[in-house]
Amino acid sequence: MTSGVFDVLIVGAGQAGAMAAIALRQEGFTGSILMVGEESDLPYERPPLSKDYLAGEKPADRLLIRPPAFWTERDVTILPETRIAHVERGVATAEDGRLFHFGKLIWAAGGHARKLRCPGGDLGGVHVIRTRQDVDNLRADLSVAQRVAVIGGGYVGLEAAAVLAAHGKTVTVIEAQPRLLARVTAPAISDHYLALHRSHGVEVLLSAQVEALEGDGRVSTVRLADGRGIPCDVAIVGIGLEPSVAPLGLDGNGVPVDAHCRTAIPDVYAIGDCAAHANAYARGQVIRLESVQNAVDMAKAAAAHIVHGDAARPYAACPWFWSNQYDVRLQTVGLSAGHDETVTRGDPESGSFTLVYLREGAIIALDCINAPRDYVQGKALVERGAKVAPDRLADASIPLKEMQA
Repeated sequence: MTSGVFDVLIVGAGQAGAMAAIALRQEGFTGSILMVGEESDLPYERPPLSKDYLAGEKPADRLLIRPPAFWTERDVTILPETRIAHVERGVATAEDGRLFHFGKLIWAAGGHARKLRCPGGDLGGVHVIRTRQDVDNLRADLSVAQRVAVIGGGYVGLEAAAVLAAHGKTVTVIEAQPRLLARVTAPAISDHYLALHRSHGVEVLLSAQVEALEGDGRVSTVRLADGRGIPCDVAIVGIGLEPSVAPLGLDGNGVPVDAHCRTAIPDVYAIGDCAAHANAYARGQVIRLESVQNAVDMAKAAAAHIVHGDAARPYAACPWFWSNQYDVRLQTVGLSAGHDETVTRGDPESGSFTLVYLREGAIIALDCINAPRDYVQGKALVERGAKVAPDRLADASIPLKEMQA
């Protein structure tokens, strides 16, 4: 395909892009749809990459969001291995010069894993986890590696550490902040995960700044700012995402969008990891959310607006996330940033408990550790901003569905 004219061009063939194409057809859209992706794969799920797929427990074909025939049956054309370099009104230009003219464009390009910018960051044996190919490359290295340094104590880094520790690797997690998951959860949850990983033999270094990666062609040591050297055969870098915004003429942390996911460029929408939006659950602050929930719900909002215009329902979904590490499942609903009080339901020592976040007495989020009932029932409380007496919230014998606003 050298060029073309399409009613809707979707840039990005991940969760957001795939769900946008699906939602358009579900809304009754009958025009032409082209989905352009940088990878060679059909749209697939990314969350399993740092969990089941890294562990070798889920094959590549089970990552697919839909089977190949699905896209053909719905007349969605998918163009792989194509990177869009520039977008202006009505036309997107690929790096190789091909032009794609569009009536509407949905920018679902997500981003790329942030890489270390210190000396040695480009040595062999240094990996990120963002694409299936990333994990395939990592798994190939792990077949002959024993010592693994995981740089970054966020979800991706900790999930990878859990998988590798369970497979007998010697794992060291290096986190620059004074606690794990510092940007997304409270100290009580951080402490729980610190104890969990250490109980599985993972060495966790906190407040540890990486100065350089050292080695002769391949990484062999992570050098910290205090002079310590952490020996390793492989290093995994999990320090966040750089949103893909440059082709839209931007250089900030995301693409600003309105409640219908429209950008400032006429006929261009942005959804998913790269979309910066005013979120009601963040008190209207402009944020990016890197989650399946956000990708799916933004895709639906953009598709509905393309089909129905301003009569479409704006994006207003309650955020949710999850993380599997060892036999522990964390399920989060809402956004805890800005909380001024927390309440614990259940006994953390039992391995099943919930941390409830409050702001001015209203429930704004829950972190549920092996507590699926609280997660399911608590969502309604977060959506309502329910106010419940802390002592009542703390009584785990009372189901959350019985809590009154």
